[in-house]
Amino acid sequence: MRIGIFSLIIAYVLSQFYRAFLAVMTPALKADLGASPEDLARASGAWFIVFALMQLPVGWALDNIGPKRLAATLLAIGGGGGALVFANATSPDHILYAMMLIGMGCSPVLMASYYIFARTFSPAVFGTLAGMVIGFGALGNIAGALPLALAVESFGWRTCLWGLVAVTLLVALAILFTVQDPPKVALEAGQKKGSVLDLLKMPALWMIFPLMFAQYAPAAGLRGSWAGPFMRDVYGLDATDIGWVTMGIALAMVLGSFAYGPLDRIFKTRKWVILPGNIIAVGFVFALWAMPTSGVWSVALMMAAIGLFGASFPLIMAHGRSFYPPHLVGRGVTLMNMFGIGGVGFFQFTSANVFNSAKASAGAEGAITAPYQAVFLYFAVPCLIGCVIYIFSQDHTD
Repeated sequence: MRIGIFSLIIAYVLSQFYRAFLAVMTPALKADLGASPEDLARASGAWFIVFALMQLPVGWALDNIGPKRLAATLLAIGGGGGALVFANATSPDHILYAMMLIGMGCSPVLMASYYIFARTFSPAVFGTLAGMVIGFGALGNIAGALPLALAVESFGWRTCLWGLVAVTLLVALAILFTVQDPPKVALEAGQKKGSVLDLLKMPALWMIFPLMFAQYAPAAGLRGSWAGPFMRDVYGLDATDIGWVTMGIALAMVLGSFAYGPLDRIFKTRKWVILPGNIIAVGFVFALWAMPTSGVWSVALMMAAIGLFGASFPLIMAHGRSFYPPHLVGRGVTLMNMFGIGGVGFFQFTSANVFNSAKASAGAEGAITAPYQAVFLYFAVPCLIGCVIYIFSQDHTD
């Protein structure tokens, strides 16, 4: 079991890497393929949208097939196949298609580990274990920052993608041979199998969904798409310097994931850990919107703070998990994940339109920061609304 969990964590490292590596490759992809920031934002958004849409079938498959074959098969076909398409890309459209495939391939790996935790370990430690996986998995976020920037400069981005094809296929094989499916839940006499509709009928979850939909978007959007173009256009940073900035965001997200995980047991509450943390994160997003030219260090620290305080994803997952019946755990964790990742995909994809509209409105003489400020505000307001709705949620611990 431990080796199997380790394999899934390595797969999640890849998932984190794939969702964030485009920002660092912005200069190279623009030079070789003519890919604009809007192209890369759409490609990144497509990764999240496909990932989110896959959550409902993934949830059904976890409850009915098991995590081993599901995660191994999708990672090999989607992740390995998408990296192969990316390595051979000749236009920005090919990057879009590749990221869609990779999103499909990465869609089951985190939920496979969460499913095993929910079915094997005490509910009280679910938040800690969930944070641990995200914390270790965020090493992929770090690898997709400065280390990738150095690798792209040394070997070229296509060579790096070919290496990722091989690594992804090896990790898929490791999952197939090491992961053990937990035993299926036996239904009680007269108990129906149930479906995701039964979960959607729970009022408690609807106070959590809006924050889950919005809270991860600013950190993921900055790390995955907008930090690179913003630091290049506003401050003139090159790929290596952008790598340092994005690695700072990634490290902050790692620390935040580990920190949030056990706090529900320390403070005996989930709601009153999640809410203040996200309010602070939203405050830093508004600060970034208001002060985009406050200096490289100031902006980089604000972005890192957004990553740190916005890393409540595993604890929100634990909050939702506390309401699921045992036989619907697979569909429950993937439903919550669909809202979280779907929100990132939605905001990433549509932020390109916000950027273009603001750029057109500013005109040739407009401030270079104006389109980016519009994107930052677009991330901030929904998060604030999510926090307000979450105030009315039911606090629940195990």
